[in-house]
Amino acid sequence: MPLVESIYQPPFFLFNTHVETIVPSIFRTVPGSYTRERIELHDGDFLDLDWFSKSGDKLVIISHGLEGSSERHYAKGMAAFFFKQGWDAVAWNCRGCSGEINRLPQFYHHGATEDLAAVVDHAVAKGYKHIALVGFSMGEA
Repeated sequence: MPLVESIYQPPFFLFNTHVETIVPSIFRTVPGSYTRERIELHDGDFLDLDWFSKSGDKLVIISHGLEGSSERHYAKGMAAFFFKQGWDAVAWNCRGCSGEINRLPQFYHHGATEDLAAVVDHAVAKGYKHIALVGFSMGEA
């Protein structure tokens, strides 16, 4: 899978990574609302998926960061960006991050990839021909 190198240059007032994190968290809002879908997992639990969709053949799957959710400005902003470019977008919520406690006493960690695999399998079953993954950091770079 190809890796896309970033050409991002922050504006002068976002002069370090701490400020780059804090300012958008306080001031950025992303308009629009998702359509929620719940998928059942083989272990008896569930995942909540939030969609911007026009039923195209290209999909971006967005994974939020530590203690985030699909509603965080960075996840929703990325979904909106891809949607405007003609892609369908799904931001999936890790277990316990969608606003509802999951059924099983199991929390998420991004080292366990079974839940992401279930989301990808669900997308393939929906007939998407092109699938891209976008993930956000679990900590500071």
